[in-house]
Amino acid sequence: MKKLFSVLALLTIIFQVQAQKPAEDKSKRPSPPAEVTQKIESGATITINYSKPSLKGRIVGVNLEPMEGKVWRTGANEATWFQTDKDITIDGKKLPAGKYGFFTVFNGDKAILIFNKIWDQWGAFSYKIEEDALRVNVPVLTQNPPAEQLSFSISKQGKVEIQWGPKRISFQLK
Repeated sequence: MKKLFSVLALLTIIFQVQAQKPAEDKSKRPSPPAEVTQKIESGATITINYSKPSLKGRIVGVNLEPMEGKVWRTGANEATWFQTDKDITIDGKKLPAGKYGFFTVFNGDKAILIFNKIWDQWGAFSYKIEEDALRVNVPVLTQNPPAEQLSFSISKQGKVEIQWGPKRISFQLK
């Protein structure tokens, strides 16, 4: 009985110490978090939350994501998420109000934008195609010089632009 109480006391101390640990400061990560929010002309407020990887001499598609034909979290660390407080269309396709995991598949000069119902996940490791709410095909443009760090922007007119390495994609929200 004394051993049981000793084990319980030890477990209580361990849980208390764990509970007192400070939360991780995500701004210290090599790919720090970022968020862009914009109220677009149609009245919807759009928020994109992502982590910003940097090239650091690496080459996109060779030794750095995204790899051709593979689902990418469109950022680093946790999956990027996309949120709208009103129903919108993306390049003419309807997306209901909500919060979505935002993934991308690059295929040469085209990309598939994926809005997945599961937004709270690490990377693309647990991504499931059957949870997709919307897929949109967009052209991929080449930019020179390449963007050293991943960035998202949203204009008031609803144009979303993603720049990463030599790749740039944009799509229209309404």
